[in-house]
Amino acid sequence: MTAVGSTSAVKVTTLGDNQSDVERFSTGLIEVDRVLGGGLVLGGVSLLAGEPGIGKSTLVLQLIDGLLRSNRRALLITGEESIGQVALRAARLGVERDRLRAAATASLADVLALAAAEQPDVLVVDSVQTLENAERDQSPGSVVQVRECASALVRYAKVSGTSVILVGHVTKDGTVAGPKTLEHIVDSVLALEGERTGTVRLLRATKNRFGSCDETGVFTMGERGLEAVGDPSAMLLADRRTGVSGSVVFCGLEGTRPVLVEIQSLVAEGSPPNIRRVPIGVDARRLALLVGVLHSRAGLDLSKRDLFVAAAGGFVIREPAADLPLCLAIHSAARGQAVAEDLVAIGEVGLGGEIRRVPGLPRRLAEAARLGFRRALVPRGTKSAVPALEVIEVTDVGHALHFELDEGAANLGLPSP
Repeated sequence: MTAVGSTSAVKVTTLGDNQSDVERFSTGLIEVDRVLGGGLVLGGVSLLAGEPGIGKSTLVLQLIDGLLRSNRRALLITGEESIGQVALRAARLGVERDRLRAAATASLADVLALAAAEQPDVLVVDSVQTLENAERDQSPGSVVQVRECASALVRYAKVSGTSVILVGHVTKDGTVAGPKTLEHIVDSVLALEGERTGTVRLLRATKNRFGSCDETGVFTMGERGLEAVGDPSAMLLADRRTGVSGSVVFCGLEGTRPVLVEIQSLVAEGSPPNIRRVPIGVDARRLALLVGVLHSRAGLDLSKRDLFVAAAGGFVIREPAADLPLCLAIHSAARGQAVAEDLVAIGEVGLGGEIRRVPGLPRRLAEAARLGFRRALVPRGTKSAVPALEVIEVTDVGHALHFELDEGAANLGLPSP
């Protein structure tokens, strides 16, 4: 009996027989290389997603410019803008336009034909939602069209060895638009995030088959496009005012990189029952939880007062380690008493008011010491010794707030409450 598939030409090999390494090459942008794990991979497919106006098209143009300056061949396919519009943006960004190869089309067949003729090292499609396979009846952007076009480009990348970058839109809840299979078939998914009204942009890898997902690239948006930030902590604290109530510094982790962020809070008289809770750069559900904990565990009643909380500089905070500084900022604003300017706070707050430990404390504390902070409020059980930094362990929210009040009174020359 003949086995099924016995005539197949596919060769089976052991991984030990394949000694060739995956070839990487730099994009020319240090922060992008950091997120990718060292650069683009030949034959790899990356999906760059983000909200409209966040800077995706700007980033890919700067990335192409970096590739051209490294003598790599790149081809840009634009389905949303004309060639003239792309040229205007390229001129504003200072891109080397004489070598920039671009085509405006929404046809998948045209894209594959152009790629075969140009044979670029990197093919950029902006955006995958505009592509259309003429063999399908659905309109561009539909689930079927996005899946079919993306699958065809993935097959092209694997066969030709071309690195493909697909630009994608996101939905209202921040997920990548189109079928979920789109994220599954690509090798890496990069998310460009930030407040559109702010200047800070973060590039994160939510999936990366060829590297870690722990790194984050930090940029600022300016007239010349996205500019890499070498020292995000210093940049975010540059405009901080000391001696103001409701201001607490938090040290977060963006991947493996510690970043100091100022958390600000403002408590004002409200008009019940229309009490406002306005978070900017902070999760609204987490804020509601902390307001409840402060009320039940620390006796801070905000039921008749408006509350505004923001992460300064347009930064977006996602980790629970910011709970403790959030509580301190809210309490400081409610009492109108400033927190000591050389204090940094780190810790997750549980529903019982307890302060829980968080990962990466040694790196966070070392960054705080580097920026000149002298004291740190941290969860109990922290085993980290940083020169020139006094580590103060707190067990619960009440303990932390009592320390805050004592220190604030001492700074003002008042007796402890």
